Amino acid sequence: MRAKYVLSEVMVGLWRNVTMTIAMIITMAVSLTMLGASGLMYMQVNSMKDFYYDQIEVSIFLKGDVTEEQRSTLDAALKADPLVAEVIYESKEAAYEKFKAMYQDAPDFVNAVKPDTLPESFRVRLNDPEQYRQIVDKYQANEGIDEIVDQRRLLDKIFGILNSVQNMALIAASIMAIAALLLVGNTIQVAAYSKRREVAVMKLVGASNWFIQAPFVLEAVVAGLIGSIIGFGGLVLAKLFLLDGSLRELTDLLTPIEWNSVLLMFPLMAGVGGLVSAATAWVTLRFYLRV
Repeated sequence: MRAKYVLSEVMVGLWRNVTMTIAMIITMAVSLTMLGASGLMYMQVNSMKDFYYDQIEVSIFLKGDVTEEQRSTLDAALKADPLVAEVIYESKEAAYEKFKAMYQDAPDFVNAVKPDTLPESFRVRLNDPEQYRQIVDKYQANEGIDEIVDQRRLLDKIFGILNSVQNMALIAASIMAIAALLLVGNTIQVAAYSKRREVAVMKLVGASNWFIQAPFVLEAVVAGLIGSIIGFGGLVLAKLFLLDGSLRELTDLLTPIEWNSVLLMFPLMAGVGGLVSAATAWVTLRFYLRV
């Protein structure tokens, strides 16, 4: 009987302040969507780091006047180095063929570059990409070497941008979460004020604080869960129609976002939406309304 009464009061309370309830659900949905998106982005950036850093190569470009002896000595030293996993020599001809393939859509640019313009190089893959600096210190002074370039420097810039976007999403989600919490608190205050006489009567007949507060807390929890469902639906649609749809060709740099990562966001969003809403409602009732 008590459970039935509490549930009926929850439904009545949600419908009584329907406009505020809708506003609370929408605000909660937006904030939880941004929270879920930032969580996905955090996981994706880490996945991309693992994927790309594992494939990083160090490019050792040789001088134009490098001798055969210098080239052979460097080749032997790299292949015997315990820091190195793989060494690939790239001649001027091979570099030019790769250049033509990369810029085949810009024939004028290709024609402006002569086959002997591009330098010879060694493409070196390390056992541990973090040891790039050791390779530079070890070989930079060798005769015949013009420059040593690590792809990680470019990737670090890209990941720096992605991390900044991630932080911006977290900040925006935090701001929206604060707005949602304030709206939850205001909605609960209005609901409790509209039932102040019923609350007073229930206190007089000996009803416990939990029994009085339960409908208000559950109202906030239901709104939070509905908001999380809507927010998760937004993530699913974004995955289907944006990441796997119209933006797929524009995001070749990104590793694919798996469905299990998206599904993992739902319990997070539902848990945060439900628990935060319940905590906000309980604090509001306890410290502001003193029921």
